[in-house]
Amino acid sequence: MERTISLGGKQYPVILPSIRDPRLGIAAVVWSLHVLGQLVLHWPLSVWQILAAVLTCAVIEMAVTFRRTRVFVFPGSALLTGSGVALLMRVVGTPANQPWATNDLYMFAGVAAFSLVQKYVIRYHGRNLFNPSNVGLVVAFLIFGNSRLEPLNLWWAPLNVWMIIAYAVILVGGTYVIWRAKVWTLSVTFFISFAILQAIVASSGHCMTANWAFAPVCGADYYRIVILSPELFIYAFFMVTDPPTVPSGRVARVAFAMFAAVSATLLMAPQTNEFGTKVALLGGLTILLVTRPIFERLLPEKGSAADTLKAFGNQLVTGGRPGLLRPVASIGAMALILAVVGTGVVYAGTPARTPAAPDMTEVLNGLQQPIDPGTLPPITVNQSVKDWDHEIADSAPQLLAVLAQNLQIENQAMLHLDSNLLTAVDHGDRLDEMRARVKDTTSTGKCVIDVYKFDSVNVTLIVPFGVQSGLSLGFNARGSVTHETYDSASKLISTQSSQFANTFAIRRATGARWLNVAVLPPGTGS
Repeated sequence: MERTISLGGKQYPVILPSIRDPRLGIAAVVWSLHVLGQLVLHWPLSVWQILAAVLTCAVIEMAVTFRRTRVFVFPGSALLTGSGVALLMRVVGTPANQPWATNDLYMFAGVAAFSLVQKYVIRYHGRNLFNPSNVGLVVAFLIFGNSRLEPLNLWWAPLNVWMIIAYAVILVGGTYVIWRAKVWTLSVTFFISFAILQAIVASSGHCMTANWAFAPVCGADYYRIVILSPELFIYAFFMVTDPPTVPSGRVARVAFAMFAAVSATLLMAPQTNEFGTKVALLGGLTILLVTRPIFERLLPEKGSAADTLKAFGNQLVTGGRPGLLRPVASIGAMALILAVVGTGVVYAGTPARTPAAPDMTEVLNGLQQPIDPGTLPPITVNQSVKDWDHEIADSAPQLLAVLAQNLQIENQAMLHLDSNLLTAVDHGDRLDEMRARVKDTTSTGKCVIDVYKFDSVNVTLIVPFGVQSGLSLGFNARGSVTHETYDSASKLISTQSSQFANTFAIRRATGARWLNVAVLPPGTGS
């Protein structure tokens, strides 16, 4: 029975999705993840932001389709584009656990609208050239940068029951979708190729910082996080395999998947933080989609995936001419390609290899003064710290002692006018600040050191926004501070005491000792 709707005295057909439409499977996965994100995963994303992206795409697609066909068509693709944008994009500063926040709705609507509209503008042989949400997100991240937007984290939460459910939704739903859409060889080929290439990256000593990790994520940890990331599974199941944007031939699709892995890995290899890593992952597909016509032209429309190596080698080396050279040429060509790609990946990753931190053990042992436990007050630990890592929460008193020792060594560096000592206990903004103070002391001949006495301390998490430089522990401390002034002969000439309320941020910025990274206003963190 044909469905119609009456408007202005005219009847217009209405086309609803079929229960067999693979897009319904994708929608079920994405919306299930949105529900988990709102209820239990505590995403910094609101319901209104999701709706802003989804409804914008729905209105645009229905309007365009109706104008062309005079038919009301269910906007299935548009809903996927909008919900995909909302799933993978975050606006810096959006609070978690506030599902009805209304900030920056125009950002979600704008990125979603651009993502969908380009589908109608940039086309090749009657099909959209780019995956809508992929290209929209990449362009948005590159234009607005990490101070305004950031992608969904690679690591979502500790492996609890809700994360197990999230993984099950992605894996079961994704497998169903790629099987029904007959693109499973593409997805599997991409994932295997990507896993092999990322193993090369990880084994070369690659590191990145992330706003959910206290220390740089390196080597095997980097590999585990990336390969088991829910975001990567979403990417492999639903983005790389988008039927309108992949080559039409079976062999071409397999080769396309391999090169998608190569493109993404080469872009990811030099990235030093999670923002760059995730944008590079998305950007690898965007760049490769430009070359889709080449894959369709060079590789045959028909053939099995098992023929890929031989077919591709023939094209590169023999031009497809028959003869005894073909098997040898195929194997040789692929071996050469693998060697070149592997070398390129290792070379590209040079900037992201964190040099080993200098061993300051002997220096620290010579300068540290014992911390009297009686001078340290009882500590309270926010529930957010306990939920994040109970081992960190349990070791909070020891970490407060480390903070106190770091502050002592900062004073030693000031008194000895030795900036090199600061690298043993400081990093980032705090290191820059203390080096500037040592320089000022050298020029003025007067040294002012700060001796802190803690009265109360509450431990919080400090999650950075934008540049994903690493998670920090915040010690919200109150007490008294004595400012001691010394002359050029290190003679104490005056003291002045006052009350203080600050948040001392510490982080394992180099992967070893906990270092002071900032002194922030009181109450910073969650």
